[in-house]
Amino acid sequence: MQSNYHTYKRTDNQLLFITHLSQLLTFITGFGGLIAPLIIWATQKESVDGMDAHGKSIINFQLSIIVYSILSIPLIFLFGLGLFIFGLIGILAFIMPIINAIKASNGELPSYPLSLSFIS
Repeated sequence: MQSNYHTYKRTDNQLLFITHLSQLLTFITGFGGLIAPLIIWATQKESVDGMDAHGKSIINFQLSIIVYSILSIPLIFLFGLGLFIFGLIGILAFIMPIINAIKASNGELPSYPLSLSFIS
């Protein structure tokens, strides 16, 4: 039996904005940059328009940051290349959530460079 029930999703660009900025918790507390957006995405993806796409982008980006960080550890012993990569990762991890938070507040879709697709 097919239901005529349709879920209404509200537009909440402010929550999308906050979700992107919640990634910066890692810089403040040392953790939380993956956990906070994951919780917001999991609890709000059914009720906020665009949250599913934004949340998936954020989770993919955070997981990519973790993978790139782990892969750069052995490169530290190779002429300090890993330290340079860590620096680039840190810059991207700080700047991209801010850029995408601004995009979200304007109703635009996020774009995270070098992001691997774990969740599609």
